[in-house]
Amino acid sequence: MPAPLRIATRGSRQALAQSTAVAAALTATTGRDVELVEVATTGDVRADVPLHTMGGIGVFVKEVQRAVLDGRADLAAHSAKDLPSAPADGLTIAAFCARRDPGDALIGATLAGLAHGATVATGSVRRRAQLARARPDLQFVELRGNIDSRLSKIPDGGAIVMAVAALQILEMTDRITERLDVGQFVPAVGQGCVAVECRTDDAATLDALAHVDDAATRHAVEVERAFLAELGSGCSLPVGGHVTDDMLLTFLADPDAGLSISDEVPLAGDATDLATAADAARSARSALA
Repeated sequence: MPAPLRIATRGSRQALAQSTAVAAALTATTGRDVELVEVATTGDVRADVPLHTMGGIGVFVKEVQRAVLDGRADLAAHSAKDLPSAPADGLTIAAFCARRDPGDALIGATLAGLAHGATVATGSVRRRAQLARARPDLQFVELRGNIDSRLSKIPDGGAIVMAVAALQILEMTDRITERLDVGQFVPAVGQGCVAVECRTDDAATLDALAHVDDAATRHAVEVERAFLAELGSGCSLPVGGHVTDDMLLTFLADPDAGLSISDEVPLAGDATDLATAADAARSARSALA
């Protein structure tokens, strides 16, 4: 009997639930036993530091990836939105699991129900920029911590913002006050999808993960990641990108300049969409220049 597959994962309740779902799918499709290997990441250890001051993308994945590269685990499971657009040396994203709800949600109050000057807590510069565009009167404060901690930090008379998928995996969607429309509040690239990496030279694990790779989700997230990659790994501006109904929805803002741009870019549904996404990124960047 083959040795159990080992999945490296963050130790948060959300990450463990996501990895447990991946493990169950792998066992169901391959018959392999699967074990979880918990890993502490920089983003978890430094929970009191705003994400954007730590570089944002990558702070929740590097240590998990390292566990695979050094042989402590065979797979690394991530929220796809946490992955940098540039691939990690020696690793391949072998599965993009079927996407859950990609949108954001308000908890505590609806957008229209927030009083003038109300406070919204979120650690995401994208969410702040999008909400500020819709409601310039709102005030924003930082929000970090695990899901239970964040749910306990709803400002008086205000709201917090969370990914719907995070609440879905924990069966906590009853806490949602309003789901924000993805057309106006374009999600982060990859939001709602769990991406699973393995070593590029690990043929057996690559084969196992092919059983849980969702083709439609893979195409959508790869197009979104092509948009982000063209903006560059050093881009610290608020950015969103989401594929829906043969359309790439994009968002890019420069809060210091008070500028933002959204677009709806038609897609062909094939490999040319990657180039289309890169063109969309160049257009968005030029519009803000």
